[in-house]
Amino acid sequence: MESPQPTDPQAETVQGRIALWLDPEDLRRLAWHCCCADDATDEDKDRCGRLRFRAATALHKHQNSP
Repeated sequence: MESPQPTDPQAETVQGRIALWLDPEDLRRLAWHCCCADDATDEDKDRCGRLRFRAATALHKHQNSP
């Protein structure tokens, strides 16, 4: 498995993204807890799913780094 690479804030900016560093416990919360209301739109549910996926991916990389 490839080791995770440190985030490059300048590369993220070029891609229109913001670098964000979170505590692993915060990532666990984001990864496994959906706060969408029962009447949330599909767009909101999709956004929540993307955020949870990215949080889970970051946590997985962190747990499997040397």
